[in-house]
Amino acid sequence: MLYPSSLLRWLQRKRYQYEVTFSLYMLTPVEKFIFNSVLFLLLSLLIIAASLYLPEHITIIANRIVYYFLGDDDSRTNKAAQQVLSTSSHIIREASTQLLGKNTINPADALAGRGRGYMEP
Repeated sequence: MLYPSSLLRWLQRKRYQYEVTFSLYMLTPVEKFIFNSVLFLLLSLLIIAASLYLPEHITIIANRIVYYFLGDDDSRTNKAAQQVLSTSSHIIREASTQLLGKNTINPADALAGRGRGYMEP
């Protein structure tokens, strides 16, 4: 006599447990199909939503944890950016002084404010 393989027996047992757990054994085949279709649809939507939105949500939570432990990172980046800008402006000033042959640069000739040109009346 042939016995089903262990994998087939395991799958049959899982199917039986599923039907007993959700009381599907007392439904008609059409009702089982409707129930299984709705369950499959909801699980599919849950998996799709988790795969799309969970990584972004984890990133946001990780950034908040870093903020709570380390403080405001913007202040460090602002200090670094100001240091780079002051160094580069010093280099540019020295290069323009050597190129133009002037020791002083008139502030009225430079840009004023966040990149806006200085206009004389």
